[in-house]
Amino acid sequence: MSIDGVSGRTSYIGTTILNLRSQLNDLTTQLATGKVSTTYAGQGLDRGFALSLRAQISGINAFSDTATNLNTRLNVANLSLQGLSDVGTQVKNASTTATLTLNDSGQTSGQITAQAAFANAVAMLNSQSGDRYLFSGRAMDTPATVSADTMLKGTATQAGLTQLINERKQADQGASMMGRLSVSSPPATTTVTSVAEDGSPFGLKLLSVQSSLTGATVTQPTGTPKSESVDLGAVNPKDGDKIKFNFTLPDGTTEAIELTATTTNPPPAGSFLIGADTTATTANLQSTLTSSIKTLSDTSLVAASAVAASNNFFNPVATVSGAAVNNQNTPPAPISGATALSGTAGTDSLSTSFAAGDTITVNGTPITFVASGATGNQVNVTDSVQTLMAKIDQISGTKNPSTISNGVITLHGADGQNLSISSSNTAALGALGIANNTTATPAPLRVGGPPFNTATSLVAGTPANTVYWYTGENGPGPARGTALAQVDQSITVQYGARANEQAFRYLLQNVAVYAAVTTNASNPNASAQVTALAQRVGANLAPQNGQQQIQDVQAEFAGAQTATKAATDRQTQLKSMAQTMLDSVEGVNQDEVATKILALQTSLQASYQTTSMLYQTTLLKYLPIS
Repeated sequence: MSIDGVSGRTSYIGTTILNLRSQLNDLTTQLATGKVSTTYAGQGLDRGFALSLRAQISGINAFSDTATNLNTRLNVANLSLQGLSDVGTQVKNASTTATLTLNDSGQTSGQITAQAAFANAVAMLNSQSGDRYLFSGRAMDTPATVSADTMLKGTATQAGLTQLINERKQADQGASMMGRLSVSSPPATTTVTSVAEDGSPFGLKLLSVQSSLTGATVTQPTGTPKSESVDLGAVNPKDGDKIKFNFTLPDGTTEAIELTATTTNPPPAGSFLIGADTTATTANLQSTLTSSIKTLSDTSLVAASAVAASNNFFNPVATVSGAAVNNQNTPPAPISGATALSGTAGTDSLSTSFAAGDTITVNGTPITFVASGATGNQVNVTDSVQTLMAKIDQISGTKNPSTISNGVITLHGADGQNLSISSSNTAALGALGIANNTTATPAPLRVGGPPFNTATSLVAGTPANTVYWYTGENGPGPARGTALAQVDQSITVQYGARANEQAFRYLLQNVAVYAAVTTNASNPNASAQVTALAQRVGANLAPQNGQQQIQDVQAEFAGAQTATKAATDRQTQLKSMAQTMLDSVEGVNQDEVATKILALQTSLQASYQTTSMLYQTTLLKYLPIS
C-alpha cells in the first residue's frame, strides 16, 4: 500500500484560506473606501442603476457650473444697468438745477457733469465678465462701442457728434438765420403777410396760425413746400388783437410766436405797431415777425437742431439716394415733388410713366398703382411724386421724411431697419432715379454739404467719413436672444444685450448732446440757447411712454436669474436624492463590514491553526516505540 502526505489531504483547507483572504481583502477595501467595489463589475446587478445615477449627478453639476457663470455675468450686467440708470438721473438733475453761467469752453456746470457721466456710461456699456463683453450681442469678443472721446470728437478722418451738431445747426438756421423760412408779401399785394418753407428737411416747419385780428383772413399751411398767409384786408386790427404762428422744430417739439397789435410806439416786446392803414400795419407785422423768427432760430431752434443731430448720429437709418433725373417737359427740367407719375411728352411728368397694375415694393409691402380712387397702399397714376414719397415713408415707418432736390430723390428707412425698394416697372422706377432691387443698410445721417446752410437733404455717413459708434453685433432677432444658457434639461434662459438697444441708445444720445454743445457767451441769446437745450434734455431723460426703459432690461435679467435659481434649487434637491440612492447602491454599512471582518479573521485564525496542526502531523507519531 502507499502512504500519501498530509498536503494532498489538506489542499481543500488551503483553498478555503485563500477564499477567506480574498474576502478579507475585499472587506478591508470596503471599510477603507466606503464603497461596495472599486469597479462597476463588482457592483453586481445594480451597476446599470449606479451608472444612470452618476450621469444624472454629473449633469446636475454641469448645470450648476453654468448657473454660477451665468449669475456672475448677470450680476456684472446688473451693476452696469444700475449705473446707467444713475447716470440718467444724475444728468437729468444737472440739466434742471445747474446755473446758466458759461465757462471758458462755453459750457455750464451741468454740461461738465454730463461729460463725465457720458464717459462713465460708455465704460459701463463696454463691461466685461471674464473675456466676454456683455453688451455686444453675439460679438462677445468685441467692445460694444468706440470710446466716448471718439464719439464726441471723431477722428482725423471721421466726423463725431460735435461736428454733426455744428453742420446741422448751419442747415437748420439757413443762410438768412431765419430757420429756412421766408416772410414776404406776394407780388402786387400790400396787405398780405406770407410765411413759406424752402422745401428742405431742415429748419422750422409751419404748423398752424391762430388769429384774433379784426378783419384778417388767415390761410393755414398748405402746398409743397408749405406756405401760410395772413391778409389784413381793408380794416386795421384793434389794439390788443393777437396772432399766433405755430412751428414744428427739428426734434419734433413745437414753439409759437405770439404777436399783439398795439398802438403804443415804440411797441413793447412781442407786439407790432398798428399803422395808419393796413399796408403800414402789414409792413410792421412782417418786420416784427421776421425779428421774432430770427430770435427763435437762434434759441430754441439751435437746441432742437442739436437734439435732432444727436438722434441722427445714434439712430442709424437706411438711406436710398437716387440719381438726378429730368421730367419729359419741354425743355426737360429736374423732377420735383409736383412731377406727375404718368403723363405725355411736353408735360411735367416722369420720362417713363407708371401704369395701372404696376407695383413698387417697399420692405416687402407692395404699393399698387391704380387709374383712380386709390385707397390703402394704392397710388393713382395721376398722382405726384410727392404723394408716392409720402406713401413710401408711411410703409417704411421713417421719422425722416423723404426729400427731392434738383431731381434727386432721397428716401429713408425706419431707425435701425434696412430699406429695400423694387418695382414691376423697372423703367418707371428708373425715371425716379432709383435702381431696381435697391437695398440700403442703416448708417448715421448727416447734412449733405458743404455748404451746409443751403443743404437740401440728409445723407448717409460712411465708415470713412463718420464715426459709427456701435461696434458690436447687430444681426436680426431680439438682443436678449444673442446669449443663451441651458440651466436645466428643459430650461434655457436668454441674457444677451446690445448697447444699441433703444433704452441705452436714447440715454447716450441725450447725455451726449448735453455734453457736446458749446455756446458763445457773447451771443445775447446764449442763456436762452442753454435753457432750451437743458429743458429738452431734462424732458427726454424722464420716462417716455411706450419706450424701452433700462428698468425693462433689468426686469428681464431678473427673470433670467429667478428662473436659474428655481432650476438650481430643484437640482440641489434632485442631486441630494440621487446621491442618497447612489450611496445605497455603491456604499456599505461600515459597522456590518467591520463585523464581517472580525468573523473572517476568526475563521482565518482557526483555519491557520488547523492547517498548522495538520502539517505538523507525521507517521512517526503513530508508530509504536519498542
